[in-house]
Amino acid sequence: MSTYAIGDIQGCFEPMQALLEQIDFNPSRDRLWFTGDLVNRGPHSLETLRFVKGLGDAAITVLGNHDLHLLAVWRDRQRYFRNNDTLGPIFEADDGEELLEWLRHQPLMHHDAELGISMVHAGLPPQWDIDEAMSRAHEVEAVLRGERFEGFLEHMYGNQPAKWHEELEGWERLRFIVNSFTRLRYCTAKGKLEFNNKGTPGEQDEKLLPWFQVPGRRSADSPIVFGHWSTLGLLIEDDIKGIDTGCLWGGQMTALRLEDGEVFQWQCPESMHPGGE
Repeated sequence: MSTYAIGDIQGCFEPMQALLEQIDFNPSRDRLWFTGDLVNRGPHSLETLRFVKGLGDAAITVLGNHDLHLLAVWRDRQRYFRNNDTLGPIFEADDGEELLEWLRHQPLMHHDAELGISMVHAGLPPQWDIDEAMSRAHEVEAVLRGERFEGFLEHMYGNQPAKWHEELEGWERLRFIVNSFTRLRYCTAKGKLEFNNKGTPGEQDEKLLPWFQVPGRRSADSPIVFGHWSTLGLLIEDDIKGIDTGCLWGGQMTALRLEDGEVFQWQCPESMHPGGE
């Protein structure tokens, strides 16, 4: 059995299928980890959701910012729908409601104790170790799956608060947690999150660091697989494995075999001009 982590799909269903054929994926034998952002901007979000859901126990996906955005559009399309969203077919499909209910029950973070590897969509603030990060993820997952789901979506968007402290409460606490897991790229050396810089490391404001380079980061002793950051490109280090290589923008779709670190890639056609999240 092999376990493959795959970077952001964003509705690029056909390149994903080509990559799975390349690695000879067999759902009765192998397992897939998806770094989130299954949907949006690419042409086949509906097909992607159906496929991943249909894999059952052979796949694990964490929620990305576009997945959460889909849930918000589902509950209030007039308020949240954006002109460049490619989500319409999901709402028109006979199984659309079933797919969306499945999506809102997916985790924000996954940890495999046997492999000793964790997966998130974007990153972790430096104040959290792996155990605390899992606890914070469970807080939001309980709300997403419960009666406060729609209330949470109404308060999900926004960049504040920008720094973690245990005394955070209510929607502000949940918003910080979600922003960390699904939007983080850069923060200050003191752990204040910043969302305006989205480019390649070296181009950012001099006061900012990639989240995984902050001195004293408490999760540094555990390997983390993540996506979200297409301008970062492929980054494979001992404890950091960034695998969003920009399929949507005409880059590659990447699969990382977790047992031995071998990388597999498929060249993608450009589905959208580079830019944005």
